[in-house]
Parts: sequence; C-alpha cells; structure tokens
Amino acid sequence: MSDKIVVRIPPSPTGNLHIGTARTALFNYLFAKKNNGKVLLRSEDTDTERSKKEFEDNILEALEWLGIKHDGELVRQSERGEIYKKYLKTLLDNGSAYISKEESLEEGQPTSPRLRGPRRDEVIRFKNPNKKVVFDDLVRGQVEFDTTDLKDFVIAKSEEEPLYHLAVVVDDAEFGVTHVIRGEDHISNTPRQILIQEALGFQRPLYAHIPLILAPDRSKLSKRHGATAVTDYKQKGYLPEAMVNYLALLGWNPGTDQEIFTMNELIKEFDINKIQKGGAIFDEKKLDWVNKEHIKRLPEDVQKAMKIKEAEALSYIKTRPTISADELVWKDTSREDTLRHLEHIKTLIGSDSAIMEYAEQAGKGSVLWPLRYALSGERASPDPFTLMEVLGKEESLARISSAIEVLK
Repeated sequence: MSDKIVVRIPPSPTGNLHIGTARTALFNYLFAKKNNGKVLLRSEDTDTERSKKEFEDNILEALEWLGIKHDGELVRQSERGEIYKKYLKTLLDNGSAYISKEESLEEGQPTSPRLRGPRRDEVIRFKNPNKKVVFDDLVRGQVEFDTTDLKDFVIAKSEEEPLYHLAVVVDDAEFGVTHVIRGEDHISNTPRQILIQEALGFQRPLYAHIPLILAPDRSKLSKRHGATAVTDYKQKGYLPEAMVNYLALLGWNPGTDQEIFTMNELIKEFDINKIQKGGAIFDEKKLDWVNKEHIKRLPEDVQKAMKIKEAEALSYIKTRPTISADELVWKDTSREDTLRHLEHIKTLIGSDSAIMEYAEQAGKGSVLWPLRYALSGERASPDPFTLMEVLGKEESLARISSAIEVLK
C-alpha cells in the first residue's frame, strides 16, 4: 500500500447527484485533504442503457457547487473496455472465471404475450472459492462474510461487457486507491470484490462503510420525502457552504459543541474514526438553521441582496394581500396606537433610518409588526425594509393606507 492516500468519488450517471452520494463524496474529500491525499473522480457508467450525459453534467455541476474538487481528469468506465477485457482474460486463463452458457426465456412477437421458449446466452462467472472473507472496516470494525452463499457470481455479460464488480476492482487497483469510503449499502459488495482482488493479485484497499441518510420516519431517504438531488437545494437558494456543513454532520460528529463549519474547518477537524455507525436523519429544519447561520456570516450587502431575491419570489409581492385588523395589532398595543404608528410611518417612507429611530422610541414590535403585516399580509415574511425596497415607495404607501382603512 502506497504511503500516499488515494480515495475515489464514483457516482453513476443514472440520475442527478443524490444528497447521499454527495455526503459520501464529501467524506472522501475531507479524509483525503486532511491527510494530504488525492481525490479521483470516476463515472461508473457501465450501465449503458440508463447512463446519460445530462446526469453526468448534473453530477459535475453539483460537485463544483459544493466545492468538492478532484485531482486529475474524470475517468469514464465506458472508455476502459480494453483494460477490463485484459483482466477478464487473466481470470479466465488462471481458472478464476469461466464462460457459462445459461438458459433464458426469449420473448415472443410484440403482439403476443407468449414466450418462444429457452434461449442460451453466455455470461462470465467468477468461480467462488467458497471461503470466509474477513476485513477490518474503519467504521464497523472487523467484518466477516461466508462467501458460500454468493455462489459463482456473474462478473461480465461477455468479454466485451464487464459488470460493476470487475470494473470497480480493476479501476481501484490501477489508480492506486488506498481507501474505499462508501455507504453501508455497499458492504455486501465487499466480499465479492475482495475475492476478485485476490484472484488478480491486487492489494486490498482499506474500507469504511458509512451510515445511510434516513428520512424522519427512519426509512431510506427517497423522492417521496421531498427533494433529494443536490441541485434541487441549489435552486431553492441554499448556500453551498451550508449544504456542505450540514451534510458533514450527517453521520459524523467532531466531538465538540461546534455546529457551524467552513470547508477548511471541516478538513481540519475531520476524523474518520468519529463517523457514527447508526443511520443519520435528514432534517430540513436543521438544514434551514445551518443555512441561516451561514447567511449571517455574509457581508451585509450580500445578505440584503439575498433577502430581496427571496422576497421577489413571494406571491404577495405580485398580488396585494387581504389584511385582518386583529392581525395588525401587536400584542398589548391598542388599535388606536397601531393606527397612529402606521399614519406616522407614512410620513417617513423613504427613510429606513427614520422609521427605525421611531420604532426604537415607540417600541419595535408595536411599530414594525403592523408595518410588516400591512405590506405582506403574512405572520412570517422578510423584514419590512426589504419588503418596501422590493415593492417600491408607491405600492408600500398604498398597502399602508389600506391597512389604516381596515383599522378605522
């Protein structure tokens, strides 16, 4: 094993980059950078029917947005057929694999549901030595598998069509991968891949199988729970720094009370031994909080621009809301005082500082609450100064006047 740590990020371009895959990519990146290692990016596109260029583009866009960089060029398995063919021949020659002629049912005519009968296809199977495989997992400790249950498993459809297990083993060996950090759903793949490594005389990398990301009901996170692609969150307006921060805390804990991290801080603090074994719950409310904390770190002008962009997308900006007199009044403030505050604000429109000075004298809640509600018609909305900037002076005055009439 080389002294230089090498990890790989190997997404399959059969869909957009899932947040679970992104979290795995992040853990690989943090581990490599913490140890001055190397990060390889590999497109596992051996599934030619489902792999699409648009998904590969989405994966690259999402990784770039998150700031997860790789070293060297993208490697596509679909372009490495001759290399896999060479290793397949080695396995066939040394008796570790064999060509198996197998029966499969052949479909009938499209107009008929009947089947024509058996057809003989050739596949290449790995000859299972039927032994116990033991490996030390950096997260789970010693793991032992009895490979007898795996039987002789298929590693290629033909000498021209390698399947996942063979391609992964060859690529990891050829590119000197030292650590395979991946989701625990891959742990059952490990014994197969170790058997292939041994048959080809490859060194075994170290393994770390990290916990899955779960939905709040503890089921596997899927589209039925909401957005699952990284670019969905990008389009929603989340900061990439916040997404990275939150993903890092799913299944890993620094052992301190710190929850808000930059990428550089994560690299400094990351310890693979602190990855948890249990599944990590994806909580969008916690993500929202992390996002807000990162927004607070931005320059004030950038924060303001973000709030304006957020406000512009709200429905009540385009359509004047219906106002309730009861909602306009802040807590114990009287209706008469609320009316007086709104009428005075009308004279100050155009000067945020003058409105704020008045609010500090008369009571922020008593002044700013009715102003914000008059502008938005909502109990939760951006601050009134952002709303006035988006709406403009004329529309803001019109909405304040409407609120005054409702109070009267």
